[in-house]
Amino acid sequence: MEQVTSLKRAICSLFDVHSDEGGVQRVVTPLEYAGTGDRIVVRVRVRDDGSMDIDENGEAAFYAGLSGGDIESEVVNRWALDLPNHSPVRFSSDEVLRAKVTDERLIAPYIFRVAEAAQQLFALASSRADRQASDFKDRVSEVIVKTANDLELSYHSDVELPIAGGLVADHVIDSATPLIVIAATSVARLLEAEVIHMQYRMSKKDGFVLAIAESPTAVGKKQFERANYYTGKTVSFSPHDLSQLIAGYAN
Repeated sequence: MEQVTSLKRAICSLFDVHSDEGGVQRVVTPLEYAGTGDRIVVRVRVRDDGSMDIDENGEAAFYAGLSGGDIESEVVNRWALDLPNHSPVRFSSDEVLRAKVTDERLIAPYIFRVAEAAQQLFALASSRADRQASDFKDRVSEVIVKTANDLELSYHSDVELPIAGGLVADHVIDSATPLIVIAATSVARLLEAEVIHMQYRMSKKDGFVLAIAESPTAVGKKQFERANYYTGKTVSFSPHDLSQLIAGYAN
C-alpha cells in the first residue's frame, strides 16, 4: 500500500498547476511536443454558464508552424474530421484543440485527451516538414541561380550577413542595392527575415530583404501578412513571378 501511495505522489508531481488571471487553471503536463522539449500545457477555463473549456490555447498549431509544419495539409484535415469519432476534443476554426465539460469528474481525463490530441496534431503537421523545407529551398535556389545567370548578375549563397547575431541569407544577389533572399521554410525563418530587415534599416546598410514562403499557410497566414510590413517584400513562391521580380528589381 505504501508503494502505491508513493507511486501516486510521484505521478502527481509530474504535473504543475498554476492559477492564472480570470480563474484559468494552467496545467503543465509531462507530455512534450516530439523533438522540441516543449511541454504540453492545458488550460481549464470556467464559463459563465458553469461549464468548463479545456484547451491547449492553440499552442500545438503554433509550435507546428514554428517547425515548418502545415496544419492545413490534407492529412491534418482528415485527422481533424475524424477526431470527434473517438475523442471529446474538437479542432476549432481558431486552431485550438478544445473539449467542453459540465461534470468536474471529467476534467482530469479530458486534460489527457487534449494533451493527446495536441501531440497528434503537432506530429502530423510537422512529420514531413524537413523534407518539404529542403525541397522548397532547392526550388528557390534553382530560380535564383538561373535568373542571376540570365541577367549576368553575380550572386552568393549561404551568406553570413554583416549584422549582429550572425544571421545568414540563403542568397545575396549583387545589384545597386544588394538583394537579400530568405527562403522562409518556417515561421522562425520568416521572423529572421524581419530581424535582418530591421537591423539593416537601423544600421543604415544597403540591402533589400526579399522573404519567400512556399505559401501563406506554410508559415501561417497572419504571420505572412504581418511580414510584409517588416521586410522589403514577402511573397509566395512562384518560379516565373520570382524571376520577373528579380529582373524588375535589378533594373
